[in-house]
Amino acid sequence: MNLNKIIASIFGIGFLKGGGTYAAIVTCGFIWLLWQSPALQNPWYLFAITVAITLLGVYVSNKVEPDWGEDSSRVVIDEVAGMLISVLFIPPNLYFLLAGLVLFRFFDILKPLGIRKMEDMGGGAGVMMDDVLAGVYSNILLWVGYVVLHVFIHP
Repeated sequence: MNLNKIIASIFGIGFLKGGGTYAAIVTCGFIWLLWQSPALQNPWYLFAITVAITLLGVYVSNKVEPDWGEDSSRVVIDEVAGMLISVLFIPPNLYFLLAGLVLFRFFDILKPLGIRKMEDMGGGAGVMMDDVLAGVYSNILLWVGYVVLHVFIHP
């Protein structure tokens, strides 16, 4: 297996049934570990990692498409990027992380609110952008939850 396929499938996770969910869960573990390191708690580190993974995802998705087909389920780097986006700049908290996972998978699986339309971009951009938008919607709802919790319920 070539390097592009290894990266696109996140070391083979994409070959599992339900690989997208597994990739998102593994990403949660990575995020949690980052949040535990005082040196890496600056949210801009996670932002930089997210941008790099998203750009890498566009590249490797384009590279594996000739062999695996358009938007193959084996490509799960898009779930990694979407999960990272769902918790960008969210205060490090296990409950928000788990809520982000549930929200992200909800939006990624059902693809409401124009998410499915992003796939029409085609190629690596189409593979990545539907998950990027699912992550953005998840992030917005997490921020709404944070504000409601910290402003109205526990001021």
